[in-house]
Amino acid sequence: MPGKRFTLPTIAGTIHSGTAPPLAPTPSSGISRTSAGPPALTRRQQDVLQLAVRHYVDTMEPVGSRTLVRRFGLPASPATVRSAMGVLEQRGLLTQPHTSAGRIPSQQGYRHYVNQLMPAPGAAALQLERELAGLSLQWAALDDLLLLLTRRLADLTGLLSLISRPRPPRSLLRSLRLVPEGDRLLVFLVEGAAAATSLNLRLPPGGGRELEALERWANRQLANRGGALQWHQLPRELQRGGTLLRQALDSHAQLQRLTAGHTWASGLGGLLGQPDFQQGPSLLPLVQLVEADPQLVLGAGEAIWIGSEHPQAALAGCSVVQASYGSADGGQGLVALVGPMRMAYATARAAVHSVARVLERLLN
Repeated sequence: MPGKRFTLPTIAGTIHSGTAPPLAPTPSSGISRTSAGPPALTRRQQDVLQLAVRHYVDTMEPVGSRTLVRRFGLPASPATVRSAMGVLEQRGLLTQPHTSAGRIPSQQGYRHYVNQLMPAPGAAALQLERELAGLSLQWAALDDLLLLLTRRLADLTGLLSLISRPRPPRSLLRSLRLVPEGDRLLVFLVEGAAAATSLNLRLPPGGGRELEALERWANRQLANRGGALQWHQLPRELQRGGTLLRQALDSHAQLQRLTAGHTWASGLGGLLGQPDFQQGPSLLPLVQLVEADPQLVLGAGEAIWIGSEHPQAALAGCSVVQASYGSADGGQGLVALVGPMRMAYATARAAVHSVARVLERLLN
C-alpha cells in the first residue's frame, strides 16, 4: 500500500550553546525528578549560578570569580562574586574539581538551573521550529519520516537523538482488502490513522475464486465486532482462503507485538567526540544500552533527567531531555536527546518539543 511522501526544507545553521542571554532567569520548568529543591537563593547567587553553568557549557573549564565578572560584565566585584560562589558550593550547587581550580556545576546545580534559571531558547532553536513548521507529509512511510527526523535532530545538536514510533493503546484492524496478482495475494490492512500495512502472500492454485466473498465477510465482521474476526463463524465455502488469511493475520499481529514502539537512534558517533566522556565517565555503558534496546533510554512523557536521576545506571553520567507526541488513533511516541550533563538544556528542550509538535501535527 503506498505510504505518504514528505518534504523537509533545508535547515541552515546548527544549534549550539552560546545563544542564551546571560541574565534572564525564568520560572521553573516544572520538570523535576526530586521531591525537594535546594534552599532559596538570592538574586546575585542565582545570576552567578546561571553564568557558571553557561560558562562551563561553553568551555568545559572551571570558572573563577574574576572570569565571571570579566566575561559577563557582572555589576559586582570579584570578592562579592567569590562569596556567592562559596555559598553555592556549600549548598552543593557548585563543586571544585581541584583545590586550586575554579568551580563547575554539580548535578544538583544543573537541576536547580533547569528548574529555576533556564533562559529562553536561542535563535538557532527558534529557527529549527520555524523551518520544521514547513514540513509536509504526503504519501509517505511514517518510519522513513521518523528515521530522517532522528538523524536531523542528532546533526543539529551533536547529541544522541531518539524517536519512538507511536505506540497505540490497542491495535484494531478496521478494514482489509484482498487483491490477487498472479500467484500472489496482496492483503491491505487499515489499522489506524498512522498504521496501514500490506502483506504479500503466495496464493495457492484456485485460491482466488472465493476472495471477493471472503473480503466482504471479513469487513462485515470488523465493522460489527469492533475489529475482531470470529473465525468460527467463517462459512464452509470460504475455509480455504480463510485459513490462509488467518495465518497471515496471526503472523502480522505477532510481528506488531515485537516491533510496537520501535525506537530509532542516531548520533552515538557525535558523543564519542565529546570531551566529557574522554575525561569523565565512560560512554561504553550508554552504547551497550542503546545497542541492547534504545527504548530503555526513554521514560514517560515530558521530562529532563540529570545524571543519576535516570533509572538506568548506564546514564548516570548523562542527561536526557524528552518530549512526547500523540497520533490520531491515541498512540504515544517520544522524542529525546541524550548527552553529557554539560548540556545546553534550553536549546535541547526546545529542539525535542519542536520535533514532537510537528509529528503531532502531521499525525493528526
